[in-house]
Amino acid sequence: MADIITKTNSEIGFSNLPDDTILNYESTFGAHHYSRQQLVVRKAEGIWLYSQDGKKYLDCLAAYSAANHGHHHPKIVKALVEALQGSYGSVISNVVYTDSLGKFLEKLATLTPQLGTRFGDNGNKVLPKCGGVESVETAIKMARYYGYKEKGIPDGKQEIIVFNNNFHGRMITVISFSTSDKYKEGFGPLTPGFVSVEYGNLDAVEKAVNKNTCGILMEPMQGEGGMFIPPDGFLKGLRDISDKHDLLLLFDEIQVGLGRTGKMFCFEHENVIPDGIVLGKALSGGLVPLSCFVTNSKLMDSAFQPGRDGSTYGGYPLACVAGNVALDVLVDEKLVENSRKVGSYLADKIREIAKRSDFVKEVRNRGLFIGIEVKDGDAMKYCRELLDLGLMANDSHGHTIRISPPLILTESEADFIADKLELVLVK
Repeated sequence: MADIITKTNSEIGFSNLPDDTILNYESTFGAHHYSRQQLVVRKAEGIWLYSQDGKKYLDCLAAYSAANHGHHHPKIVKALVEALQGSYGSVISNVVYTDSLGKFLEKLATLTPQLGTRFGDNGNKVLPKCGGVESVETAIKMARYYGYKEKGIPDGKQEIIVFNNNFHGRMITVISFSTSDKYKEGFGPLTPGFVSVEYGNLDAVEKAVNKNTCGILMEPMQGEGGMFIPPDGFLKGLRDISDKHDLLLLFDEIQVGLGRTGKMFCFEHENVIPDGIVLGKALSGGLVPLSCFVTNSKLMDSAFQPGRDGSTYGGYPLACVAGNVALDVLVDEKLVENSRKVGSYLADKIREIAKRSDFVKEVRNRGLFIGIEVKDGDAMKYCRELLDLGLMANDSHGHTIRISPPLILTESEADFIADKLELVLVK
């Protein structure tokens, strides 16, 4: 085997094993829990993915916004290499402190606008985890504890309002309130305590509130649910309902935060301040797992004392080194502004294509978060055609082509995307 793994200087990737062998290994030894396209990626750099033969593909998925900075951003890579070589990247027990975590907490807490303003100007606090779904569950714990401690709801009776076609991850508690049967069928018993209503319907939200309601959890723009933007005023309406009934308003910005929609945080499109937010994916530049729940310091301190939460790798040094630099890059390289500018440029070109297409139903976008809903409901058919043309995309909720490339995209690269879309959408 050693002679197969050994590479020459001209080869790319981890090994020189042929694609067929890799596909066979995945099929034989891996879980079949993803529907995948037949591309073995050997290298990722900037906005491009490379196959073994050196062919490149423009990445229009960016790992569901994890690679907002582009693949292997040199500043983040440099920081990680220095951490490993300098022996300050290893996981350390949480019974002691690390400077990388301290700096990261301060940077993210102050980058985020003051959350939960009705609880006072106390600053924000951050609770780090690894995967985004872990931080979603942290947010759920926060809302439930608030209902129990501050509203007097009997423990076990707390309810959280969520929304149809939501996607917050695939752990048991989170799939329990999914409205997609494929995510939860056969995995019961499921976790109670959630009421799902129509996305964008404030009347439905108001009607769902009862004496046991403790919070509202939602995506300020749906990703997996079909790339849907809520109606104007919806977030403000949720804020008003939350204030009226003393509920915690929690936003999941794992896919739509950190510049993806042309604002640092998606909730800024309506100037609505939630009580807590969940961030992940792009938080470390797509190189090390890192997620966080951020909320008002008063709320965080009320729910999470020693022993009430924890994570061995949550906020470990290597992840925080990446997080510190990734946040700096977002600001210093003006990736949020680029997302807004180039996203608008690309969306305008796609809308022009849609006018000439017999296949497009609607184009929806904020920044570089663009959804192209197709009339026949089979978005993957078009995504497979795009892959053959050197563009890697995926579907959202079956019916929508997701276009969400890294935020470093240039207008010339946006032209490349538009050219390929025209080839498959205008025939």
